[in-house]
Amino acid sequence: MGTKERQVRERTKVRQAILDAARDLFVKQGFEHVSIRKIAERIEYSPAAIYSYFPSKDDIFFALAEEGFRLLCGDYLAQPEILPAGADPLDKIRHVVWHFYEFSVEYPEHFALMFLDRTVPRLGTQYELFPMLVEMKRRFAEVIRIATEQGHFPAGSNPHAISRVLMTTVLGVATARLCNRMGGREGGDALARDMIEVVLAGVKSGVTLTAPAALIYDDLGLDPCAKAEALAKDLESSSPHTGTSHTGRSHTGTAHTDSAHADRANDADAENPQRRKPQAR
Repeated sequence: MGTKERQVRERTKVRQAILDAARDLFVKQGFEHVSIRKIAERIEYSPAAIYSYFPSKDDIFFALAEEGFRLLCGDYLAQPEILPAGADPLDKIRHVVWHFYEFSVEYPEHFALMFLDRTVPRLGTQYELFPMLVEMKRRFAEVIRIATEQGHFPAGSNPHAISRVLMTTVLGVATARLCNRMGGREGGDALARDMIEVVLAGVKSGVTLTAPAALIYDDLGLDPCAKAEALAKDLESSSPHTGTSHTGRSHTGTAHTDSAHADRANDADAENPQRRKPQAR
């Protein structure tokens, strides 16, 4: 193995160590209470070394969220989008919603960080970073639309509204289970299955859903202006937005400078050579 390959492998290893340490600290102490310095101390590197991988703490969170959405969406997106002939769309709907619940069981730290910590950056501010999530939501809404066309749901049902009710219902059960309010795994599993069937039965019976039409942008927390802009682009093309890169820059080209400056202010010794620990190669 050449020098360049070893350097790439070492940087990949250190980057993952940073993410693993940050995830653990964020979940245990809360995002707002964790500094770059704490993350650096956990892996025995200097704050300056961390900044050579991530410009700010927000960028570390977005990298963790991207990792989580790959775990959540990867298997589903690997499957054929078109339902096989004769397949029951309701079974597909059950499968997708149940997969979301199972994600909370198999990856509780990712789930807690992505969906429960109210102090993390809003995903909606950088939703272009997560095209897998946008695509999964689009596909799920399409399955619900097919179910409506086949007469499983009343004509004119809003697939995005149904999707939101289903996912929010399971989100509640998953949260209760993670907070040890369900009497163990079996209690949570049973309630999650029951709630999925209750929602499906309710929609089938013609219960009116009064929540606002829940397009994918509603769930991601975009403000009304940004949501209208995103919807207008969606009408022109079904492709997800790609205006934001993985560097954390917005459409205007502005990086997370406020967050980065705050992080660096809290870690003033990052620029003090006398206090640095050995940096990654």
